[in-house]
Amino acid sequence: MEIEYWWLLALPFFFGLGWVAARIDIRHLLTESRALPTSYFKGLNFLLNEQPDKAIEAFIEVVKVDPQTIELHFALGSLFRRRGEVERAIRMHQNLVARPDLAKEQKTQALYELAQDYLKAGLLDRAEELFLKLEHSPHAEAVLKFLLEIYEQEKDWQKAIVIAGNLEKVTGHSRQKDIANFYCEMASSELMHTRAEAARPHLAHALSHHRLCVRANLLLGDVEQSQGKLDAAVGAWKRIESQNPIYLSLVAERLYRVFKQQDKAAEGITLLRGYLAKYPSLDLLNTVFDGLLEGEGAEAAYALVRDEVRRTPTLLGLDKLLEAQLLDAPAERRQDLEITKMLVHQHTRGLAMYKCDHCGFRARQFYWHCPACASWETYSPRRTEEKGLPA
Repeated sequence: MEIEYWWLLALPFFFGLGWVAARIDIRHLLTESRALPTSYFKGLNFLLNEQPDKAIEAFIEVVKVDPQTIELHFALGSLFRRRGEVERAIRMHQNLVARPDLAKEQKTQALYELAQDYLKAGLLDRAEELFLKLEHSPHAEAVLKFLLEIYEQEKDWQKAIVIAGNLEKVTGHSRQKDIANFYCEMASSELMHTRAEAARPHLAHALSHHRLCVRANLLLGDVEQSQGKLDAAVGAWKRIESQNPIYLSLVAERLYRVFKQQDKAAEGITLLRGYLAKYPSLDLLNTVFDGLLEGEGAEAAYALVRDEVRRTPTLLGLDKLLEAQLLDAPAERRQDLEITKMLVHQHTRGLAMYKCDHCGFRARQFYWHCPACASWETYSPRRTEEKGLPA
């Protein structure tokens, strides 16, 4: 293999160039680091040691010494907001917005941070105004999410529907379930103000956006019932089985009440027992138990609960079984049963909760909108102990 001698001559030259470049970079870094106040490095050290209070004070000193440190202003403002010192964050970002020497991108960033400060402070109108100005900025997706949060807090469902549609276009992710719930919220409001007929169009829109919207059929049944159309109400609630049968537990009591109103209590119990056989649920069991107790007596109610506990043994079912036994228990056994039931009931209090599948927040009542993470339809209608039951 022939050796090209010019490479040997060139190697020292290239090595020298590399050495000179490295020296220039090192000098540049040293010059920059010397230009930074010592408070800057103190602040970084405090942050690394998880001492945010001291870090903030150190960074404030840097800002006083060198007002041109724009990025540090942003970092300080974010720190203030996260710590709940919203007024300081607002002042910091307002000062940035007012600066005439700010570049366009930095001005946009300052407005975005200020809008978040207003939102954190509960100044929703100011936050909305700024976010609307930033709707077509590089922060578009985050801005739309913040606007949606604002409109949900204000219960401005029409605006929420528009923003959810825009967010869907920007992200490519479906928001149809959320939109359906916004229409259901409007329908609920009409029902609360005894304007049942005005609720119908909202429910039709909800089902057109999300055909599996159980809540829409639940509310539609309420609309029909309020107008005396009992068969139509039953039909609306029955349709829930084809959407998601585990939600039948939410309408069990409604169904029984309407059948009873029509003097068809036995027919209603038969329907609900059929649901209970296919879709085991504590709420279904409670409704059927009360119906049997009223219509056929304590023995039939006890037999129902006993068979259900054998089929799907749970502590919640055992609690119900002890309640059934107490109905017909002889005097000498009643005290022992009451003590046992009290102990079981105390243990099952935590098992009878509803749980958000998104954030894990537990509640004693069922929510369509999680009060903790603000997600829609993330609560299962089954209690926490029932999650393992077959669907």
